[in-house]
Amino acid sequence: MPPLQVWDATQNGTVECGHTLTSFNIGKNPAVAFDSGLAFGLNTRQQQAWMNYGGGLELIRALFKKDGILPIPCGNVGVQMGGFYRKEINSVEDLKGLKFRIGGLGGMILTKLGVVPLQISTADIYPSLERGTIDAAEWIGPYDDEKLGLHKVARYYYYPGWWEGSAQVTLLVNLQHWEALPESYRAALEAACAETTVLMMAKYDTRNPEALRRLVAAGVQLRQFPRPVLDACYKAAFETYDELAAKNPDFKLIYESWQKFLADSNLWFRIAENTLDNYRFTMSAQPR
Repeated sequence: MPPLQVWDATQNGTVECGHTLTSFNIGKNPAVAFDSGLAFGLNTRQQQAWMNYGGGLELIRALFKKDGILPIPCGNVGVQMGGFYRKEINSVEDLKGLKFRIGGLGGMILTKLGVVPLQISTADIYPSLERGTIDAAEWIGPYDDEKLGLHKVARYYYYPGWWEGSAQVTLLVNLQHWEALPESYRAALEAACAETTVLMMAKYDTRNPEALRRLVAAGVQLRQFPRPVLDACYKAAFETYDELAAKNPDFKLIYESWQKFLADSNLWFRIAENTLDNYRFTMSAQPR
């Protein structure tokens, strides 16, 4: 099935299950975005913790059940890059009118800053960027982006991909087919999905650094989004969430759980993980 049709095909029983990024389906209900991850939200480890031990999976499954679907987390590519741009982004003003290939809530957030988000198929990204039909495009990260060859037609490669600090991929299972499975088969499927998540993240953590070195060697210009740009995007993101929570009961219910877990988890990561990581990264950049 085409990516944007996996949900419908699973729901109506055309297929028994499908593997997809569920944020493709925010048009049905923006609350489904919590399954794949929100901008400026949980990182990969935090997302897995919230889903498995913080009540996230129960909330997500209750939401998806309304469409006759059972979701199982099945992979994660981790934090993404901010994409390839034909021009530099030096200020918030540079975002105005920018035709950007991006989907999910990230695109919705960026409209507040004047960006024109476009959801186009993978095969069309390169030619659209080459012809100037779009000004920029985000995909995943160095390992996958290199395969698309976007660096050949847009030299500026920005980071971080703040709209996907954790990009969880999900196995959607038609609920009737799920309930017809023997208990042992259900357990086997969930175990396989859990192992897929571990292995996928390990693969990206290994392949991305290698690919990034090759891209830089090929002339790619790495750029970090300026702090004023990130600040404006952060403000726009949480304004968007508050607006969605005010008018969507499903979003509000999950948002309350998500916000509390984010605050508690961020406190722990700031104290332990971040302190150690920042020290290690600083020291590793110095001669021994």
